[in-house]
Amino acid sequence: VWQAPEMLLDIENATPASGYLLLCFSAGYFIHDALDIIVSHQSRASWEYLVHHGMAISAFFSGIFLGRFMAAGMLSLFVEVSNIFLTIRMLLRLSNTPAPALYTLNKYINLGMYLLFRLAPQAYLTWYFVRYVEVRGQGAFLIVNLFLLDAMILTYFSRLLRSDFCPGRRRSSKDPADRK
Repeated sequence: VWQAPEMLLDIENATPASGYLLLCFSAGYFIHDALDIIVSHQSRASWEYLVHHGMAISAFFSGIFLGRFMAAGMLSLFVEVSNIFLTIRMLLRLSNTPAPALYTLNKYINLGMYLLFRLAPQAYLTWYFVRYVEVRGQGAFLIVNLFLLDAMILTYFSRLLRSDFCPGRRRSSKDPADRK
């Protein structure tokens, strides 16, 4: 986005060379991670991630092979920034280290990063597709993907809020926000 800010205005046709390589690399990562989940027999516990990975791979391949909407794929990768703080959160919870101040600091940073790097780009992409993209062919496929991702991201966000900001609720180790 820094190298090609025009992507924000033309999500459909902006195709920087670095974006093409980023989508190829990211598709490879998601394929590898999905295979790792399957091979390590974690499919049943991580089915949500397999669905997410399948949607991401198909959307990235759509951009890679059809040469359209590569900018949308690149913008959707902003969510990975918030994964840093979700991972720190998970490690703090798993370590049982008595560091409540560190956990509290991270939970507020995590909330900010979630809003800035997950919800904001997803909302922008959804708005853009609803407003500007013709709902046929590849556009229809991608808008369905976006709506499914919207539902997943909002579900994870509500789980994160309940887990970290509602002290009366019992924390669950099966909370997907802990795994991502």
